[in-house]
Parts: sequence; structure tokens; C-alpha cells
Amino acid sequence: MYYARMTEPSSSTSASVQTDLIDEGHAGQRIDNYLITRLKGAPKTLVYRILRKGEVRVNKGRIKPDYRLKAGDLVRIPPVRLPTPEEPVLVGQGILQALQDNILYEDKGLIVINKPAGLAVHGGSGVNFGVIEAMRQLRPECDQLELVHRLDRDTSGCLMIAKKRSMLRHLHAALRGDGVTKCYMALVRGRWPATTRRVHAPLQKNNLRSGERMVEVNAEGKESLTEFKVLQRFGDVATLVEARPITGRTHQIRVHARHAGHPIAGDPKYGDDEFSTLVREVGGKRMFLHAFSLSAELPDGSRLDVRAEPGPIWDRTLNKLGSNG
Repeated sequence: MYYARMTEPSSSTSASVQTDLIDEGHAGQRIDNYLITRLKGAPKTLVYRILRKGEVRVNKGRIKPDYRLKAGDLVRIPPVRLPTPEEPVLVGQGILQALQDNILYEDKGLIVINKPAGLAVHGGSGVNFGVIEAMRQLRPECDQLELVHRLDRDTSGCLMIAKKRSMLRHLHAALRGDGVTKCYMALVRGRWPATTRRVHAPLQKNNLRSGERMVEVNAEGKESLTEFKVLQRFGDVATLVEARPITGRTHQIRVHARHAGHPIAGDPKYGDDEFSTLVREVGGKRMFLHAFSLSAELPDGSRLDVRAEPGPIWDRTLNKLGSNG
């Protein structure tokens, strides 16, 4: 990619309009995501404002945030004020080693890790670093590392990280279609009925006054579908279920489980405090949602199939629940 030559500004404001020539490596990427990466540190509100006002142009024309770049496009970027860059946070050796040990699959274009519960996928909102910042420190030779998708901070399991933009584009297209299958395990309250195999309820995001994001079932929300299957029962106390999200909404499995009357153990947003306390007392101090398997079609037509073990806390808790039952 070519960045138009410009004088180096003495402050954090770019000195002039910049023009980027898009290469094959960035083709297919949405313009909003391109700008968020290109203008490091710029608030998203700024990115969407300059798009909305038409200050960003592609081939001299206005575009919408969901415009997908093409090789050869000329992107005009206006002067913007950016925060002074800070020194990157150094991730501790213990976390780096844990991530290295948790790599499930790696080739020249893709890494799949078993993300630990409690580790965010990226920094921000009071979090100094996440998986992607740690992986960039672990793999400094890979200058195009990007998250393919996300997992909630308290969810563990299979997480894909692209090493090349061509792989990122391929997997994003696969996620929009039916080229990627993700399956989760969840420990939920009570006795999940065998007849409840699908929860089809629209979801809508709401931001509370505190700034916290919550998702709720709402008729005006986006269509959302999750398929469930009972894996193991622990009397009437709890059920281990498999959850397969057909759509990919924020907090989808967690909200659908709650909507069905069976919230997930340890869920700080949508859970049941009494049930979570019971599970915690038998050793389960975490949210019991784990992405245990992932299947994806790779660019060469082969099929990637990986499985991630949930770990000793999960196993110990289920064993104790089983013995108590």
C-alpha cells in the first residue's frame, strides 16, 4: 500500500490530506475497519463522523461505512487530530507462555488458540491489553495479525487469528455464509427440556447510563437463532448443553439461555446469583461458557477442524456436581 508523502507533523494532528492506494492485501475490507486500523488511536466516533460528513472519499466519491475496498481504490483521508501514541504495554511472560501453550493450530495464514477465560480479546475500556496485543508481542514477525472474530472476556475456547489479510477476508466471507461452524458448551441452571432445541428470539443492544452494554430480547431487535442440545444432566440442579449460534449477535448464547429460563453459571451480566454461588462453592469460579469446537473451510478447499478442552476448573466442577447428584 502507498501512503502519499507528507511532512512529519510536530503535533498529533496530521498536516495535510493523505491519499492511500489500496493494494490486494486490503481489498475486501470495509472502509470503516480500514480507517480504524489506519488511524491508530482515533475514536470510532471520529471515524464515523468523517465518513458521514463525506470528508473521506474513495475515487473522489462519498461512500458509506460498509463500503468494501477494491484493489486500485484511492482513499482520501482528511487531516485528523490523533492522541499522542503511548508506549505499548508489555505483556507478562506468563501470559505469553500460556497463549503459546494454548495454540491449537497454526499454518502460514492462521492461528487458532484456546483462549483462557478472563482474558479479553483486545485492549480498551480500561483493559490494557488482550489476546491480539499479546499475540503481536509473541509473533513480532507477523505484521498483519488480526482477530477473525471475538469471544467475550469471560468465555473460553476456540479463537481464530489471521496472519494474512487474504486469510482474514476469506474467513470473514465464510462467517457471513455457512463456511464456519462454532459449537459451545454451557452449564445452565435447572433441567433444560429436551424439547427445547431452538431459541429464536430477536436481540437488541442497549447501553445503560453507566456505559455498560446489555443485550435483551426485543421484537425490534435483529433476528437471532441458537440451537441447543442436552449433553448431561445433574438432577434438577443444572444441565450441560451444547449451543450452536446460527446467527452471531453480541452475547447471543448468554441471552438466549436466560430467555429460555436457564441462565449460564457464573454469568455476571445475565446469570442467576444463587445458582452461580452454588456452582462456585463446588469449585467453579468462572463463567461456564466454552467454545469447544470450530470447523472452517480454508482457502485451499481443505477443512479445518479443531477442538479445545475446557480445562481443570470445568472438569472438577462437573465431577463434583455429578457426585452430588
